Amino acid sequence: MSDRTIRRRSLIKTALAGAAVAGVAAPRIAAAQAASVTWRMQALWDGGTTPQKFEEAFVKRVSELTGGRFKINLFAAGQIVPAAQAFDAVRGGAFEMMKTFDGYEAGKIPAFAFTSTIPFGFGESDEFEAWFYEKGGLELARQAYAPAGLHYVAPTVYGQEPLHSKVPIRKLSDLAGKKGRFVGLASSVMGAFGVAVTPLPTGEVYSALDKGVIDMADRGDLTANFEAGLAEVAKYVILPGFHQPTTATAYVANRAAHDKLPAEFKAALTIAARETSAALRQRILVNDASVLAKYQAKGCEIIRFSAADLAAARPKAMEAWRAATKNDALAGKVLDSQVAFMKELGLLA
Repeated sequence: MSDRTIRRRSLIKTALAGAAVAGVAAPRIAAAQAASVTWRMQALWDGGTTPQKFEEAFVKRVSELTGGRFKINLFAAGQIVPAAQAFDAVRGGAFEMMKTFDGYEAGKIPAFAFTSTIPFGFGESDEFEAWFYEKGGLELARQAYAPAGLHYVAPTVYGQEPLHSKVPIRKLSDLAGKKGRFVGLASSVMGAFGVAVTPLPTGEVYSALDKGVIDMADRGDLTANFEAGLAEVAKYVILPGFHQPTTATAYVANRAAHDKLPAEFKAALTIAARETSAALRQRILVNDASVLAKYQAKGCEIIRFSAADLAAARPKAMEAWRAATKNDALAGKVLDSQVAFMKELGLLA
């Protein structure tokens, strides 16, 4: 028997052995791939609005990344439970995930005041997002949620939210004595400037302005607010959104449900979340350039604050930041991390 024949037979044996192993392994792989998970998620937004369309894109992307094996059934704001109950509902396992604004729960968990927005703080959304992904903010947010049995998946970061007012606000001193809707850290900071703050749910902002319960309100980005009809009930749009110059909403999951996910599905959530963050931010950037004309067509006046006025007010805002930590160790750690980064960026002296 020649060496060539021996080598040939050896190769055939190796191939057959490989095929046998593959034959055993293939059903296991197929079984693993066949495993599927279905979650329910309640968003912050009303159906048909621009932000909600991006949540639709988010759940679609998660499905794509997992070959259709991870399905998230999406519900608009309030469809499963009222928005104010979403935190406890996800915590208790009524549904697996929510899109939320951390500031809603800042009264209970002080660190949340700083993972949602920093009034007079980060001026650009990329700066705030960089804090999450490059400066440890993501891990700090997860530490804040963990004791509640929840897992912070990732933020959606975008730019300013304007102030909508029924009365003209042309300088910061005009805020004193007014009634306004703000949540989270913005409520503490605006209170320091003399505003009587009412932390209404997002869905109640329109009616509160319409009925005169409040004089002004923070709600969402310019396009989302126009879609919600705020141009009809508040004829003054104040820019820049100093009370919320950058914004982070959050994908938050029931921790036990998240822990049960295979690594591939966990990765799909984080990848889809970061893609959605960038996509929404870019859409808002484009829309903001055109939506102001729509406000003006509705009879609204656009008021722009001077940079000097805002800079002069920052020290008072910073005092409110520190007070909002409520001497909580984790909240203080979050704020210290952000202040250090703002100094690196030259935003603070």
